[in-house]
Amino acid sequence: MVMNDTQSMEERPVVLSVNHVAKSFKLPTEQASGLKQAFLNWTKGIKGYTEQRVLKDISFEVHQGDFFGIVGRNGSGKSTLLKIISGIYVPESGTVDVHGKLVPFIELGVGFNPELTGRENVYLNGALLGFSRDEIDAMYDDIVEFAELEQFMDQKLKNYSSGMQVRLAFSVAIKAQGDILVLDEVLAVGDEAFQRKCDNFFAEIKQDPTKTVILVTHSMDSVKKYCNNAILVKDGEIIASGDKNDVADRYTLENLKKEKPSEQVTSEGRRRDEYPLGLSARVPLFRIIPVSEQMLTRNDTFEFIVEYDLADTTVQDFYIPMSLLDVKRGGVPYDCGVSFKFSKPGHHKVHFAIPLTIFNDGDFKIIATMRMIPDETNLKKFEQLAFTSDENSCYFSVRNPGTNNFAGLLNDDAMSIQQLRIEDL
Repeated sequence: MVMNDTQSMEERPVVLSVNHVAKSFKLPTEQASGLKQAFLNWTKGIKGYTEQRVLKDISFEVHQGDFFGIVGRNGSGKSTLLKIISGIYVPESGTVDVHGKLVPFIELGVGFNPELTGRENVYLNGALLGFSRDEIDAMYDDIVEFAELEQFMDQKLKNYSSGMQVRLAFSVAIKAQGDILVLDEVLAVGDEAFQRKCDNFFAEIKQDPTKTVILVTHSMDSVKKYCNNAILVKDGEIIASGDKNDVADRYTLENLKKEKPSEQVTSEGRRRDEYPLGLSARVPLFRIIPVSEQMLTRNDTFEFIVEYDLADTTVQDFYIPMSLLDVKRGGVPYDCGVSFKFSKPGHHKVHFAIPLTIFNDGDFKIIATMRMIPDETNLKKFEQLAFTSDENSCYFSVRNPGTNNFAGLLNDDAMSIQQLRIEDL
């Protein structure tokens, strides 16, 4: 029986239970050169290492038939979590309960021996995954057929191309007859034709109520396409869980968040090279700050602030042109043709708004420059005073249910950035 989308979790057994798992690693800071130094370090309370807490009280459940996503930025702890689930690491505290045969696929080709043939490597890898020879015999034909390497199985692995090795390793993992398949960043393996085959395989496995997949990935498109549930890990903790779309959008927001640049202080005699990229003694502060939420729909209006400190009081008139960049697809969907003109040097905040009526799904970046234009009849000749670097620019995302990340604009309505008001600071 194929599990339908309306079947509740309560009706399906829990196949993986992670309860209050924590994990730390000891990072060496200094080594004792001898017994005397080790004794002196001990008397001074010097441990010679620092403790890094990678996971902090992680708890979640995976039900049979789930396609479960684990996402997070690099260094968040998700790979450590995956290795604990797979039995490679032992948790410092907490428990992991697995019900069924778990097949981990953490890194491509781990356990393969280049001096053995493809056939021998299939049996070696299967044995490492815990399968008996009879079980591997039963899976062998499916593995080879999926990898499309029938005529190469008796050649040594070192004679395989890198693509052939990837296909064989991936085929062993996904065709192994396990109950729970654990995959770490492996959806984009092989050439285009092999990727289509993998895509079809995942579409099929989603319909099998006895198979469970745990996927670690940075691709939010994969999470939305394959997964039914997901968790987001940040700094060793789960900060979002449940609906795949909510988790994927939260992950996008986490990637859009930037640390606020440090306040720039004007001072006499400060060298130009002491200022961050795009700034100088004339303009020590120039940045774009989001006011609205950074995850929006086409029915919303995105409000933001351009904050500047023009320290050069001799500048009477200046302009702030802005552009909107498409972060994922590239290009400039909107370029501010008419720059905003100002006559106020000093420290100010200018409030702006962008109606999002015409936008489909996308991740966007607003950039700005500050210019003087000596001759307004010739806009191509200008003096640039400042520009927003990546750190000082502003990001936001648009998500519209049902548009499926379609790149085109929704209609021909005119869009423009609207200046709302200016604050003296």
